[in-house]
Amino acid sequence: MAIIVMVYGQSGTGKSASLRSFEPGQAAIINVSGKPMPFRRPVGTYNTDDYGKIGAAIRQAAKNGRKSIVIDDATYLMTNEFMRTAGLNGYQKFTDMALNFFNLVKNAQILPEDVIVYFLGHSDTDVNGNDKFKTIGKLLDEKVTLEGLFTIVLKTVVQDGKYYFSTHNSGHDTVKTPMGMFDTDLIENDLAAVDTVIRDYYGLDKQPQKMEEKA
Repeated sequence: MAIIVMVYGQSGTGKSASLRSFEPGQAAIINVSGKPMPFRRPVGTYNTDDYGKIGAAIRQAAKNGRKSIVIDDATYLMTNEFMRTAGLNGYQKFTDMALNFFNLVKNAQILPEDVIVYFLGHSDTDVNGNDKFKTIGKLLDEKVTLEGLFTIVLKTVVQDGKYYFSTHNSGHDTVKTPMGMFDTDLIENDLAAVDTVIRDYYGLDKQPQKMEEKA
């Protein structure tokens, strides 16, 4: 099974920017919202919010030898689907949204074991100040607990104008990482560096510094 990693945080706190260190062609990046990346270095993205196309794209990326796959911003898969069905009454649309996202996560899990799939998304803060990955509807929260499907959950943190990932649970979020994977509570928001740490920890094949683009 592939390793799936969740990264969540408020808008503008460094989620997309964390992709800046990947070499062109090194990671397969699905750009759900289609927005330009917040850095000049070209990384190449596939722009779509269609679940079927994303499922096909991640399977093809793995088949082509991509070891790292990023879905940014995964929250907009649910948001866009909600807006497309805003005129429909009833709860079935919320069930469909939850099932579509759940199935995407499960399909990512069954990719080869040396593949890491990153789900980047927005955070949601409840009335008690607890942070979690933002979803739409209650099914994923109450019946599934989305973070429970992930062994690694990181959260963006901004301190003194610097951008970090939080690696350990604060008691008010859903952050979690395996024991001994990260020594410090905060690390630089560099997803390529995180990718290297995860591969070292689990003894996976190292990510090549640069890969040729494949169709």
